[in-house]
Amino acid sequence: MFDFGQVIDFLPQLGKGLYYTLLISIVGLLIGFILGAIFGLGRISKNKFFFIIASIYVEVIRGTPVLVQAIWLYFALPIILQFQMASITAGIVVIAINSGAYIAEIVRGSVDSINKGQMEAGRSLGLNKHQTMRYIIWPQAFKRMIPPLGNQFIISIKDTSLLSVILVPELMFQGRYIASNHFNAVEIYTTVALFYLVINFSLSLLLRYIERRLNY
Repeated sequence: MFDFGQVIDFLPQLGKGLYYTLLISIVGLLIGFILGAIFGLGRISKNKFFFIIASIYVEVIRGTPVLVQAIWLYFALPIILQFQMASITAGIVVIAINSGAYIAEIVRGSVDSINKGQMEAGRSLGLNKHQTMRYIIWPQAFKRMIPPLGNQFIISIKDTSLLSVILVPELMFQGRYIASNHFNAVEIYTTVALFYLVINFSLSLLLRYIERRLNY
């Protein structure tokens, strides 16, 4: 028989895991968006050096699994640098770098989708290239980024569950620890799944609200 009532006793521990999941997701995605914006613009830059660097970053990160990136960053990189990164810091870096590569392609595609005439119109009004991008192209492109950005945010939040392999004490790590010590896998993993569902469903509703507001 399954006893979901016992889950109440483990809520503080699961709450701790939820805290780290949200911390890593929020900080990692904020940094990832900045990286994505920079390297996304680099993918359409006429500066060959910037274009090559941005392209290498995007292709390498998108071409390797996030789990491999986490293991390499936490276990292999310290051997090279002779410096051990804290697991939570490593988790944030992994989410930031991984999401940044995918966001870069979202940014590139959204900016490319804006009619080229918009740039010419901005230049004809006396704006330089950077001003035209900031005041005319970017606001229009950002509206088109909202749906794919929302999807990427949800994917990245779920990817935090893989960080338990590098000892990040996030939600999945706590769930595995409890289940392995108390033999209540069904109750604990169901609760963990519900936590993720609530987080991602709430994010979906928020992004839909923002999208509707921007379309007014």
